[in-house]
Amino acid sequence: MVAESSSSAYPIKTVVVLVQENRSFDHMLGWMKSLNPEIDGVTGSESNPISTSDPNSKRVFFGDRSAYVDPDPGHSIQDIYEQVFGQPWTEDSAAKNLAPAMQGFAQNAERTQPGMAETVMNGFKPDSVPVYRELVSEFAVCDRWFASVPAATQPNRLFVHSATSHGLTGNDTKQLIQGFPQKTIFESLDEAGFSFGIYYNYPPSTLFYRNLRKLKHIDNFHNFDVHFKRHCEEGKLPNYVVIEQRYFDLLSVPGNDDHPSHDVSEGQKFVKKVYEALRASPQWNEILFIVLYDEHGGFYDHVPTPVTGVPSPDGLVGQPPYNFRFDRLGVRVPAILISPWIERGTVLHEPSGPFPTSQFEHSSIAATVKKIFNLPHFLTKRDEWAGTFEAVFLIRTTPRTDCPVSLPEPPRLREGGAKEESKLSEFQSELVQMAATLNGDHAKDVYPHKLVDNLTVSDAVKYCDGAFKTFLDECQRAKDSGMDASHVVFCVANSPTTPLPIRPSQQAPKSFAQKIFSCLICDH
Repeated sequence: MVAESSSSAYPIKTVVVLVQENRSFDHMLGWMKSLNPEIDGVTGSESNPISTSDPNSKRVFFGDRSAYVDPDPGHSIQDIYEQVFGQPWTEDSAAKNLAPAMQGFAQNAERTQPGMAETVMNGFKPDSVPVYRELVSEFAVCDRWFASVPAATQPNRLFVHSATSHGLTGNDTKQLIQGFPQKTIFESLDEAGFSFGIYYNYPPSTLFYRNLRKLKHIDNFHNFDVHFKRHCEEGKLPNYVVIEQRYFDLLSVPGNDDHPSHDVSEGQKFVKKVYEALRASPQWNEILFIVLYDEHGGFYDHVPTPVTGVPSPDGLVGQPPYNFRFDRLGVRVPAILISPWIERGTVLHEPSGPFPTSQFEHSSIAATVKKIFNLPHFLTKRDEWAGTFEAVFLIRTTPRTDCPVSLPEPPRLREGGAKEESKLSEFQSELVQMAATLNGDHAKDVYPHKLVDNLTVSDAVKYCDGAFKTFLDECQRAKDSGMDASHVVFCVANSPTTPLPIRPSQQAPKSFAQKIFSCLICDH
């Protein structure tokens, strides 16, 4: 699992990716402009009207009073359309090719819940997010990084490692059963002889990708609390590392993904923990650590989202009625690049290519990883188009020796504890539904909606934990039986509605025992 040496001239041998949840650039980092004027942040003069159709509407100005956010602002594809273009989505408005004025955030928030405009039109003071304050000062911030698609969490997370969402713009429970089939950067690295590892807190959302359910990749999943720090200390981190945080908020183990209503201070603690483990590793001088957010979560950002010159990754069209063609990006999100090869206080603006309209977005990770490890092929037309950021770690001829060993302790921002009996967010529901595809419950009549309708956060944690353990146990049984390592693994219930197992093309005939394990029958 140890990182293999790249034959390229780049000093980076290990790329570490941590994707937090649902916050815009201005909301999290906009006020960092007060510390570094080069950052395209906020001054307090930015505003939104409560009603875009009323020229005399009250305007809400952007402030610095963010702390604990509850409830969650709207961030569906239709919410984002209104936030960006200032009008609710209709077929007629979509046909007008409106300019992205970024004036509909307050209006959409008030439609979601009266008084929410103040929530979305505020950001954090630098001292409220001291871990980011330090990282932005010590390393690089990109102030032109956009979500890959103007939609919610799941499509954007899929883009991070595959440069496409395979046509997804919302929840698709049928697709969850088989997993998303697109090729990922994990496979590209594996095919070229490089290693990868996923350090998870239950459950790993990367299992939304079908190919990561193959037996050959199961050993690439590592429990974060058990293995991450030790692998850092032993210098055993692989070439491509994905950190998966806690997506559920419990009293005993608070959520640390920054998704409202989770406490951002817990996310700060998590980034601090990851950074300090990497900083202490003997691999530090070969590491690039990327912290970014999957999408903006409904929070205001003043930079217009790119709406022209964006290529569809694969020609797929999103679900009706929106029929999105993946030809514009989402709202700007925070992105911080960390490495001893990066100069202090670096600000990365728009890329210089490879195309005139290229932008930094989630596919930029796959595109840059392709360069670092000299991989032969792009994943889609989107990562072929996306800007790359290798220039930030090619300025120096030697790594820095003055990088901070530790980061500041963040202040607590939430009064009280986690709300364990809360209903699930959309993404949490999708994680539970994915867990049901891992333990076989997808074949029962409770799937998909009855499974999650009355589930609380604490219930969901127990369910996902058990489902993932069942999946791992069945994987081990399959490996012990000698099953083909290229097989995609999932449990199936003994039901006539159970889908056929997915098999790789041109697979050799199997024995009867192997065929049984191909289905991994679980009587749940």
